[in-house]
Amino acid sequence: MTILQTPRTIVRQATLDDAAFVIELLNEPGWIRFIGDRDIHDLDAARAYIHERLLSSYAKHGFGSYVTCEKSTNTPIGLIGFVKRDTLDAPDIGYAVCEAHQGKGYAFEVCQALVQHGWENLGFDKLYGYCLPDNVASVNLLEKLGMTYLRDEDVNQSDEMCRLYRATRP
Repeated sequence: MTILQTPRTIVRQATLDDAAFVIELLNEPGWIRFIGDRDIHDLDAARAYIHERLLSSYAKHGFGSYVTCEKSTNTPIGLIGFVKRDTLDAPDIGYAVCEAHQGKGYAFEVCQALVQHGWENLGFDKLYGYCLPDNVASVNLLEKLGMTYLRDEDVNQSDEMCRLYRATRP
């Protein structure tokens, strides 16, 4: 199901058919360094990840992380969307774009559209974003989205401090 389109992308719900793409993205060095190794190395593990992390979020919360495809080729280029965590009182926006497509503005383009979608269609009053302090590209993206730095916090309860940002409904 298509969630939204931007000038260069289609943002849609994941399906089990996205398993090969999930393997590729989750094993890229940037994902492993800044998000963490999810030990997804075969199609069965990727399908389980899609089912447990993505499809279940759509069903439970009405939102989740979405497959972002380049519009001109319909090629998946990233996972971008919203995650509801027990440690935060509102969803956070998360994003990961394949290395081959980084530096082209896709993450900002899609995140900006999704933030608007969150305000207008999902009824969000506030939205968080977080990243590791040394993930300069993500720090810059969150600030470019207009999010305000709040504090460093162990958002995932993993003994890893992240920079936590917040935006409120305009």
